[in-house]
Amino acid sequence: MGGLSAFMAQNAKKPENIKLVVSDRFVDENGKPETWEVRCISSDENDLIQQDCTKQVPIPGKRNQYRQVVDTALYGRKLAAACTVYPNLDDAELQDSYGVKCAEDLIVKLLCVPGEYNAYLDKLTQSCGFDYSISDMVEEAKN
Repeated sequence: MGGLSAFMAQNAKKPENIKLVVSDRFVDENGKPETWEVRCISSDENDLIQQDCTKQVPIPGKRNQYRQVVDTALYGRKLAAACTVYPNLDDAELQDSYGVKCAEDLIVKLLCVPGEYNAYLDKLTQSCGFDYSISDMVEEAKN
């Protein structure tokens, strides 16, 4: 397979879900850490999340002029919720056990230790390719 056929939708490889241990605080009946499953979201999904987290803020002293501000904390929560396959963050019983009503709030309650949450976000951004720069692609193409 070569040429343009490699770029056809049916020939493009789909990102595989990743299984990882996020915290040793969640264990199964044998005391082993529970494995989470995460997925890579699409660019379209990411765009929607970014839009949801972006506000138009007036520029002080400049009438009718605005700038866009991204709520990065909200973006992180929404990204984590969208990427998490297991545990099911939309499960009402799980949400009720933490006293929340949405997946974005649940992920913060589940990973209440800041280091866990930050490490999880780092892993998600890697799995979604945010750590892969254009210079990495140039180096790979050279080899």
